[in-house]
Amino acid sequence: GIVGVRGYGGGVIGRYSQLADQFPGVAHFHTVRVNQTSGLFYTSETIKFICDLWDKYGSGLTNFHGSTGDMVLLGTTTDNLEPIATILSINGFDLGGSGSAMRTPSCCVGPARCEWSMIDTLDITYDLTQEF
Repeated sequence: GIVGVRGYGGGVIGRYSQLADQFPGVAHFHTVRVNQTSGLFYTSETIKFICDLWDKYGSGLTNFHGSTGDMVLLGTTTDNLEPIATILSINGFDLGGSGSAMRTPSCCVGPARCEWSMIDTLDITYDLTQEF
């Protein structure tokens, strides 16, 4: 893409307006994808953290979840991309989206909900995410 975060092959969808002089509020309107948690479990503190981060560095518009399963944070500027990625990383999150190896994996809730699960889908998804 035309914009990105150092060290990542994906996670940012760059968008620039060709009418920036007429609409300066959306001259840059990049989308950031945040890798979802295994089983798509979130605490209220986690959702508050993401929303507070996005109110500060982005438009405040979110999409839980996009077609890739990622949390989609709509609308930020180029200058905010590195701080967003750093804050997410420090707090245990990773950028999602397509990288050079594979798309963002997702899974069912597995043993967290299914009493007869035969495999730990949450653990497998975590391992795949860390490996690739």
